Amino acid sequence: MSDETGLATVLLAMFAGAIRVSTPFLFVSLGETLTEKSGRINLGLEGTLVFGAMSGYAISYHTGSPWLGVLVAGFAGSLFGALHGFLCKLQKVNDIAIGIALMLFGTGLAFFFGKAYIQPQAPRLPSISFGAWSDTPAVRQALEINPLFLLGVVLALVLWWALRNTRWGLVVRTTGDSAPAALALGIDVNRVRLLSTMAGGFCAGIGGSFLSLYYPGSWTEGLSSGQGLMAVALVIFARWNPLYCFAAALLFGAAGALGPALQSIGISRGYHFFNAAPYIMTLLIMIASVSPRRSLKGAPGELSITK
Repeated sequence: MSDETGLATVLLAMFAGAIRVSTPFLFVSLGETLTEKSGRINLGLEGTLVFGAMSGYAISYHTGSPWLGVLVAGFAGSLFGALHGFLCKLQKVNDIAIGIALMLFGTGLAFFFGKAYIQPQAPRLPSISFGAWSDTPAVRQALEINPLFLLGVVLALVLWWALRNTRWGLVVRTTGDSAPAALALGIDVNRVRLLSTMAGGFCAGIGGSFLSLYYPGSWTEGLSSGQGLMAVALVIFARWNPLYCFAAALLFGAAGALGPALQSIGISRGYHFFNAAPYIMTLLIMIASVSPRRSLKGAPGELSITK
């Protein structure tokens, strides 16, 4: 294999892998962006992601409809968001502590109910082929795009536009920046934050269903590998901007696809190190983000981490 062919193969594999790996990051980070824009942080999205993966897989297995599984996974995520929102509005309750508790609760619940679905094969989500024009199998495979990725791209654009240009977006941003100002305007702060957290949970649940119903495409207890927590770091890196979340998700996805891409051309030395690239990137991003000048630039004023 020539150097040019090997490079092309790696780049093509990274392109395809970036799209696959980035999809859960995209949905979870967009959901967390909306939640944090309302002034609440939800560290329980890892548990929501895992439970969404389990519930979506179970529904797909029993009904034969993976799209119904995606929908149920979203609603399951909304229930976790509603629980988080309800608990956080209680007096003297810290949303970060509640998030950690719900992360453990969600993963434990998923592991308990998911034992029966580790071996059975559920119907998987289909993909859309954009490579029919090519005679090269690698190109056709790389251009097999799942509709959820396309939906995530549209969601990022809509969320970015809505937060900037609609009354609803103004209400969410005002609530997140200053609760007293929102109350003075007659805005029900708890209601806005509850609905935003539920919407964020819905997105995280959909991200989890992608993991179990498309890539990797099965239910196992180690399915998430911390992607829910990494997505929270991604939101900080993206400065609470949905469009930057999309770009950052692709960057994380490309980092996650680096190891398999190199293995596809026979480079296996350091494979596990390259598989750790997303975690290393998360660590570097968090270190870079604690700069005294840039640490929380763009952060909603009501977040617990800003006080």
